[in-house]
Amino acid sequence: MAAGRETVFTLEATPVKFGPGAVEDAGWELKRLGVRRVLLVTDPGVAALGLPDRVAALAAAEGIEVVRFEDSRVEPTLDSFQQAADVAVAHGVDGFVSIGGGSAIDTAKVANLVASHPAPVMDYVNAPVGGGRKPPSPLMPHLAIPTTSGTGSEATTVAVLDIPELRVKSGISHRYLRPAQAIVDPELTRTLPPEVTASAGLDVVCHAAESFLSKPFDARPRPATPDDRPPYQGSNPVADVWSAKALEYGGRYLRRAVENPDDMEARGAMMLAASLAGVGFGSAGVHIPHACAYPIAGLKHLYQPPGYPSDHPFVPHGHSVIVTAPAAFRFTYEAMPDRHHHVTGLLTGSRDEQAGAEALPNALRELMRDVGAARGIAELGYDADDVPALVDGALKQQRLLVIAPREPSAEDLRDIFTASLENW
Repeated sequence: MAAGRETVFTLEATPVKFGPGAVEDAGWELKRLGVRRVLLVTDPGVAALGLPDRVAALAAAEGIEVVRFEDSRVEPTLDSFQQAADVAVAHGVDGFVSIGGGSAIDTAKVANLVASHPAPVMDYVNAPVGGGRKPPSPLMPHLAIPTTSGTGSEATTVAVLDIPELRVKSGISHRYLRPAQAIVDPELTRTLPPEVTASAGLDVVCHAAESFLSKPFDARPRPATPDDRPPYQGSNPVADVWSAKALEYGGRYLRRAVENPDDMEARGAMMLAASLAGVGFGSAGVHIPHACAYPIAGLKHLYQPPGYPSDHPFVPHGHSVIVTAPAAFRFTYEAMPDRHHHVTGLLTGSRDEQAGAEALPNALRELMRDVGAARGIAELGYDADDVPALVDGALKQQRLLVIAPREPSAEDLRDIFTASLENW
């Protein structure tokens, strides 16, 4: 390709079957995908609720053999990803079904990747943390069934993991990781504790806001080959549509979903918002809050979040992304003021242009307070002495930072972390 600015953007989306009771189609969908022996990936908490038994029975009724992996971790690691891949290889499965939150779905993605194209997991982890290896061909079919309304992993090309020995979180990203089909059933979120609903919903809001407020796709240099085009391309007209609707739903329904687990309208809207945001940021990308979230979640493991399993301390992803979002969007405001006001209007129902750069941070802080979010990184176990290490961790996420409409320096990130120690 000739030199110049990018002129092409790509939007791919997982086919989504949505609605109360949709999970009953799980066996039919696996059969449609041509699966004969499936690895069912879930975690102990979801397994205890009985839903995996239900899905396994639906698959068996279609003549599909089911192999189960129920040891997905809330915070996946290299070892937990490899364990799932080893089970897939040992049993010769030809497809995957994941049931749970983003961690279970991500575990199935990576197990599928490693089983399809054997290599150490670290070879596939994004550079510079890992080798950044690209899979040479598509993977086996994967049916994703989320039970939380947050990550949107059922619609994305990304899997995230914790690497404790490096004190960092990172990810694997490639278009082939996108599930072949998703079933999004609001009934499956009825048992979620309010704290989990809140954290997951704030992740949705961050996904959508960062996507809408990312650098435009045509601001990038044109790639030398199509293979060099990054998965996160920058904001574009189609991704904007998905992200905008997710922001609207987040502002309208998240408070209700946290307050009342039986509010199926709100629960359904937040489940749909998670998938919508997943499609949006799967094309446009996320940037500063997510780059900051990786070291926040990876450097220390001291915080025991209310409402989550108590087997190990960790920072839930929604907490880790939202705590720096007010300061991050105050920093990016000058690059695209009108789009920041548009995001504020989608979240609150009205544009507050008089507040300038503080409008969106104010709206986010109000939402965080209303749903009981952590008020800042100090509550997650960090203080001012930790800021340099947090900055170093965020700087490793260059694939995200380059998507920001205003790229931050180390000093800018220091200011963002410092301002985020306490948000109110």
